[in-house]
Amino acid sequence: MYCNQCEQTAKGIACTTIGVCGKNEEVAGLEDLLTHAIQGLCLVADAGRKVGVVDNAVDRFTCEAIFSCLTNVDFDPARFGVLIHKTVALRETLKAEVKAAGGKIDFTAAAATFSPADSLTGLEEQGAALNFINTLDANPDLQSLKQTTMYGLRGLAAYADHAAILGQEDDAVYAYIHEAMAALTGDMDLNSLVALALKCGEVNLRAMELLDAGNTGTYGHPVPTPVPLGHIPGKCILVTGHDLKDLAMLLEQTKDKGINIYTHGEMLPCHGYPELKKYSHFYGHFGTAWQNQQKEMPEFPGAILFTTNCIQKPKDSYKANVFTTGLVGWPDVAHIGEANGTKDFTPLINRALALPGFTDTVDNDSVLVGFARNTVLGVADKVIEAVKSKAIRHFFLVGGCDGAKPGRNYYTELVEQIPADCMILTLACGKFRFFDKKLGDIGGIPRLLDVGQCNDAYSAIQIAVALAGAFECGVNDLPLSMILSWYEQKAVVILLTLLSLGIKNIHLGPSLPAFITPNVLNVLVENFSIKPVTTPEADLKAILG
Repeated sequence: MYCNQCEQTAKGIACTTIGVCGKNEEVAGLEDLLTHAIQGLCLVADAGRKVGVVDNAVDRFTCEAIFSCLTNVDFDPARFGVLIHKTVALRETLKAEVKAAGGKIDFTAAAATFSPADSLTGLEEQGAALNFINTLDANPDLQSLKQTTMYGLRGLAAYADHAAILGQEDDAVYAYIHEAMAALTGDMDLNSLVALALKCGEVNLRAMELLDAGNTGTYGHPVPTPVPLGHIPGKCILVTGHDLKDLAMLLEQTKDKGINIYTHGEMLPCHGYPELKKYSHFYGHFGTAWQNQQKEMPEFPGAILFTTNCIQKPKDSYKANVFTTGLVGWPDVAHIGEANGTKDFTPLINRALALPGFTDTVDNDSVLVGFARNTVLGVADKVIEAVKSKAIRHFFLVGGCDGAKPGRNYYTELVEQIPADCMILTLACGKFRFFDKKLGDIGGIPRLLDVGQCNDAYSAIQIAVALAGAFECGVNDLPLSMILSWYEQKAVVILLTLLSLGIKNIHLGPSLPAFITPNVLNVLVENFSIKPVTTPEADLKAILG
């Protein structure tokens, strides 16, 4: 096992015996083996596009399989076995179609001819023997860049999958994913790999645009909404992850059941969507970020649904209450599948009805959500005037992933020390370090604006672009600083997106990626002025003077 794809990787180097995320050596090897197999499928799919052979089922499956390898998504070995065998079956079927169309099928890369073992044990042995990451390239800098793109692709595949679930697709996104995964099997020089990584970010902007269109087109544009942090008496279900469609289906299926629905983690911003908030039993938010599940979920007296990435090993005290859906998986945890575009949440509902639910009322105040681009740009004239009158001195975008590794208190302390004449935009689960702080307002506009999930990074980008347009300057010339935290591969691809847009002076923490070599880091520093976070005091002094 060798895994260094997340921020919390062991000793800041790599997990080599068991993942800090909870995955064991067998699952790690199966993820590597699936990635290897997907490269073979992508080689054929990329060749197929050159002769007009395009299969949307292959496109969709490719994203699902790549997304399954993202941190904290799937920990079930049996599911990986199915994915690996399906990958090879699709590859061989597609290979025949490409050959018939006169396309290339004689690839030299081993991934194109990989043959999976028949048994799960055999697949685990193949995964262990593959030593996938360390054989990407003999040159450590080139390996580093290949990993950067590969992890970016996992984030891109996640966003593309989220969007496709809501009917939003673009063949150019799929084409790049196949092209990039295929390219990573061969020899590339540093400049080519840098270009491939930046293109990953460029294509991801399109994927996030599609996802934004899917979410807002289906559920409306978020509006400012207070969300209770306490609870009320009644049966209850807790929904975590990121998937709005799963939540919408569950809300519809529970509307007459006497069950209150609570959000956890990155589902918090869902309370701002008009087509979701219309349900009277969609009550409030319980808990904080993903890494606190094992502390918080034993206290939840109802059923729990995991919709996308961010699952931790369920403790025995609440494991029987947990259900997964979509690409999320954990061994021996009940899974709710999909049939004809819908899901039957009856097992989850029945479990909630069998559990005690809350028996009292607790008021823990509330937080405001719903400050996506439509809301913020709706008061753009006030914001612009406040900047011109110096009522607003600076904007800070403080967001990204949260995590358990020491050092993330930096973001809490930073927000607490940001002067009262500065606005703070936030998104993703990093906000749970400070989301409930009362920071006041500037001219009636709350100082702390929750833009949404990590999936809503498109909104933050559009706000920055619109402000730059209003002030007739570039984004880098705005009184705006981005202070980002990262944990997994969605954060990696968002960073690549910002770099592809030419955005500089990003502060990144709490630690830099273990898969970035010193030479690659120098390229990022020289070209984009990437800065590791230091201390809140020093960083604020450098930014504000």
